Amino acid sequence: MKKSLLTTAAILPFLLCPAAANAQSATSDEADQAGEAQLKADAQADGAGGMIIVTATRREESLQKVPVAVTALSTEVLTTSGVEQVRSLNQVVPGFNGGRNQNVMQPSIRGVGSSGTSVGDESNVAVYVDGVYQGDPYSTQIDLVEISRVEVLRGPQGTVFGRNATGGLVNVVTPDPQFTPRARIKGSWGRLREDANNFDIRAYVTGGLTDTIAADLAVLYRNQDGYATNLLNGGAVGDTEIASIRSKLLFQPSDQAEFILTVAYVDTHEEIAATAQPFEGNSLGAQFAGAIIPDEPWEISNFAFGTAGLSDFTRLDIALKGQLDLGGVILESTSSYMRTRVHQIADSDGTNILLGETNMRVKPDTFTQELRLISDNGSPLSWTAGAYYYQLEGEQPLILINRRDVATPVTPITIEPEVENSSIAAFVEGTYDLTPSLSVTLGGRYTTETRKFSQRINGNQLFTDAEEDFDKFTYRVAVQYEASPDLNIYATYGTGFKSGTFNTFGTSNVAVEPETIEAIEFGIKSDPLPWLRANLATFYYTYDNLQVTARAANNSFVLQNAASAEIYGGELELAAEPIVGLNLRAAIAYTHAKYDEFFNAQVFIPQAGGGNMVSSADASGNQLVRTPEFTLTLGGRYTFDAFDGEAFIGGNLFHSSAVYYDYLNIFSQDSYELLSAEIGWTSPDDDLTFRIFSKNLTNAAVAQQISPGPLAAYIIYERPREVGASVELRF
Repeated sequence: MKKSLLTTAAILPFLLCPAAANAQSATSDEADQAGEAQLKADAQADGAGGMIIVTATRREESLQKVPVAVTALSTEVLTTSGVEQVRSLNQVVPGFNGGRNQNVMQPSIRGVGSSGTSVGDESNVAVYVDGVYQGDPYSTQIDLVEISRVEVLRGPQGTVFGRNATGGLVNVVTPDPQFTPRARIKGSWGRLREDANNFDIRAYVTGGLTDTIAADLAVLYRNQDGYATNLLNGGAVGDTEIASIRSKLLFQPSDQAEFILTVAYVDTHEEIAATAQPFEGNSLGAQFAGAIIPDEPWEISNFAFGTAGLSDFTRLDIALKGQLDLGGVILESTSSYMRTRVHQIADSDGTNILLGETNMRVKPDTFTQELRLISDNGSPLSWTAGAYYYQLEGEQPLILINRRDVATPVTPITIEPEVENSSIAAFVEGTYDLTPSLSVTLGGRYTTETRKFSQRINGNQLFTDAEEDFDKFTYRVAVQYEASPDLNIYATYGTGFKSGTFNTFGTSNVAVEPETIEAIEFGIKSDPLPWLRANLATFYYTYDNLQVTARAANNSFVLQNAASAEIYGGELELAAEPIVGLNLRAAIAYTHAKYDEFFNAQVFIPQAGGGNMVSSADASGNQLVRTPEFTLTLGGRYTFDAFDGEAFIGGNLFHSSAVYYDYLNIFSQDSYELLSAEIGWTSPDDDLTFRIFSKNLTNAAVAQQISPGPLAAYIIYERPREVGASVELRF
């Protein structure tokens, strides 16, 4: 009932406003012109000197004018770079790392990221889709089917975006329905190994239903064969099957009012967890007779005893967005509901010897409601103010197996946590133009959160229901100087906050402390030549009470606070079009990210016979997990006339220095490169595109995750080289 009342309250201001009822209806031609203008702006998202429109400040503004370090990427660049999911954005976005733990995406930006796997333990790099917060960490596996652009904001966004944007955020923007009909269908085939195929079909259609109503539909189906060799029977594991559907309904009753209803559903079956293998042979299972220890990438032996390593995942999204022009002020409302269901089975020692296993189901339901008032840009003062409500209810039953000897009977432990999180916030941010060239931005947000937690182990309730409240005021100050139309200089000071949370795998009713961040950033955005864009950002962070997660001695998880970290560095992004048809990109990032104080870190010491000793140690001075010190991206695309149409050739090279996955910096992925390439042709009428592509062209063995624990340190590799072709038809 609470959700229904909140949704009604969100829509009520629009229904009661007489302006919406008396305004003239918008014509479909006017709507089409607006849609075409937006498509053109989105298409320029990577060209040097082009106008790039982003919503980094919750209003549409030029990328080169906002005092925020933000990267905006078009579909073209994502395709050329081989980026299919949000977590792969590290190949094109400086300072971004798209970490993953089984079904949980664990992104980090400039060293700020979460490793939590508990239901309700949201990432501190927020993910948005069309402005809707994807709160549950299991809900951020987003395939990029039909998008306008992806925006990645670096640095804390603690005012207009607020909670859990300590490190920054990712905003996926999909096109709104258009009144002029258009459609496309794209089919792809790829080969990952001798007998592993990847079939991908995606389609999009949009058009007007009446003069005031338009709709669209985006669908995706992907079927990928297993690519990791099963040493037990010679087969292969790693199958993936994804089916998703997303539809928007646009209603424009007048020039002043607009409503968009979005419904989406995704159903995924993955065997990614089954591709886990011992990292450098580290497994306690190696001590026992009959153990098979993989020693090459993409080999597994953990398929015994029915431990298939599956990850089944479904998600239902419903969102309603409304916008009303009140004359000088725009009122916006966003309501959303999300239902996620995950079933995940994972082996814990990476061999065919059954020592450890986790069998987990995750059942979160989230609801959000946001109201915003946004001023127009007709005066020296522009501002945004609003209120936000978030609620999550979730369960995470887990069956845990943990033993150190095959002679010990298999005795599963059942853990049954339940959580309920609610958050209310109010925020305001304004920018005042002191002179035509100099402006100041001030913003603040007050958040209050309540978290509830109950725990049962083997059917026994360990403690009375726990409840804790967390309140925080975060703020941001920015000064911006436009030295010329092609040179913008800014400096910002901002804070971020992620509330305390409970460890749903533990036996304590005490939550960890909230983590906070204070960030200073200095940036230059410039177009020094008509064909060259150069953006520079430098930063310094003080990061306190980091919430960190590691395996426990009983194979579950420990959640603790690291005292503090010091982070500083810089990023340089270049975009150039030196000749017609040639677009070049480069991004360089340096990140110094060290634990300043971390005295009682949960650590793992490799043992001679396999497995790890679990201990506590001082990790002060070590590098933060999943944070390479140096990354480099080089990419480009050249388009030229050929056979009465246009041919193109493009590619992307990504280099990363070493990435650590534990607090003692023992378990790491060495420096590596990922290379993607494509060549293709588009017909004269732009209705047909044929493409030949390759992802991970050099077949580099790169860790998707390395997970040290008491029984083993196991590694899951990214997919091997894929070579394929695609055909796209547009109508």
